[in-house]
Amino acid sequence: MVEFFIDAYKDASVARIVLEFLVFVCGIASVIYARKENILVYPTGLVATVISTYLLCIAGYLGDMMINLYFSVMSIYGWWNWSRKRENQKNLSISRTNFKEKIIGIALFFTTIIVVFAIYRVFDYEIKKENYVDIVASGIFFTGMWYMAHKKIENWTLWIIGDIIVTPIYAYRGLGMLSLQYLIFTVLAILAYLEWRRILQQKIV
Repeated sequence: MVEFFIDAYKDASVARIVLEFLVFVCGIASVIYARKENILVYPTGLVATVISTYLLCIAGYLGDMMINLYFSVMSIYGWWNWSRKRENQKNLSISRTNFKEKIIGIALFFTTIIVVFAIYRVFDYEIKKENYVDIVASGIFFTGMWYMAHKKIENWTLWIIGDIIVTPIYAYRGLGMLSLQYLIFTVLAILAYLEWRRILQQKIV
């Protein structure tokens, strides 16, 4: 196991290793903050997604790059939406999606798949088998990030599914730290879902 991670970075530059480590640390910190409903989820997440966008761009993984570019934009939006003042309540509360929001999520999922696929075609990228997994994961993560910005508990279900999908993909590509990060993300997302569900149940009682 240790050799797998060492081999993945034996030809990597120091700059790439440092940047991936920053993504690793900030990404995990972001999920931990999200679990606790802490606004720091967004600044830490923004650092991770901006660096990831750059790393994935130079590596040529267009689908993953688009995901992280979107994450960066949504981190700014979510930061604003979580912190802005509201008339009826002090802070945005955790809730479940209603019918309209479920429809929006489904529409966003399929729209994302179509857009990312179109981008691959426009830029004449070869679409390999694993890229189709990227495209589906893009739809899952795009929707999950939108739900996160609105504090919908369903965001964690989508993160869990998406993390399980991309963890082996990153390992296959030799991106050891990112693969380990998403494996940790899976565990943290499960814990976060349980925590948010507990908070929701307390509100009902």
